[in-house]
Amino acid sequence: MDRVSGFRRGLRAAAAYVRSAPATYVWLLILFLTTFALHHMSPDFEEDFLRQRSTNIRELSQNPVRVLITSAMWIDGGRWLPYAALFTVFHAQAERWLGTVRFLAVCVAAHVLATLLSEGALLKAIREGIAPHTAVNTLDIGVSYALAGVIGVLTYRIATPWRYPYLLVALSVYGVPLVAGRTFTDFGHFASLLIGLACYPLVRGRGKAWNPKETLATLRS
Repeated sequence: MDRVSGFRRGLRAAAAYVRSAPATYVWLLILFLTTFALHHMSPDFEEDFLRQRSTNIRELSQNPVRVLITSAMWIDGGRWLPYAALFTVFHAQAERWLGTVRFLAVCVAAHVLATLLSEGALLKAIREGIAPHTAVNTLDIGVSYALAGVIGVLTYRIATPWRYPYLLVALSVYGVPLVAGRTFTDFGHFASLLIGLACYPLVRGRGKAWNPKETLATLRS
C-alpha cells in the first residue's frame, strides 16, 4: 500500500510540475506529434516537406512569418526524447521562474533574431562567393536557438558565485563549436546564447536567485 501511495504522490507531483510550465509541455507535445508524423513519411517526401518549413533564405524571403513559426514545431533527425529531457531541465525551469509570457518572449527573441542573424550572415557569404548559391535552400528547422536563449537567461536564475561556472560552461558549449567549425548554425547558437543573456530586463523582480548550497543544506537537514 505504501508503494502505491508513493506512486500516486509521484504522479501528482509530476502532473503539478507539468501544469506549472504549460507552454513548455504543450510545445513538447507538438514536437512529439510532428516527430511521429515524420517517422511515417518517405525520405524524399520528408526532405521536401521540411524544406518548405525551413528558415532558409529562400523561404524567409517568401514566407517569413510562416516559416519562423513552423520551423520551431519540427525537429530534424527524429530524436524526441533528448528534447523531452532538455525541455524539462531548462525550458520548464525558465517558465516556472519567469512566467509563461516572459519565457515565450525569450524563446521568440532567441529563435527569430538568431535565425535572421545567421541567415543574414549566410546571405552575405553567398554574395561574396564564400558559400555556394545552393545554400539558399539549406534545411534549417528546430528549437535549438530558443533552447540556447533560455540557457542564457537562466544564468540569472543562479546566485553568485555559482552562476559564473554555469556561464563559463554555457559559453564553452556554444563557443567551442563556433571557433572549431565556424558554421552559420554555430554562429546562430552562440548568438542565441547572447540574446538570452541580453534578456536580463525580463528577470527583474522574479524573486531570489537559486543557491545550490542552500538547496543542498536543506536536503541534508
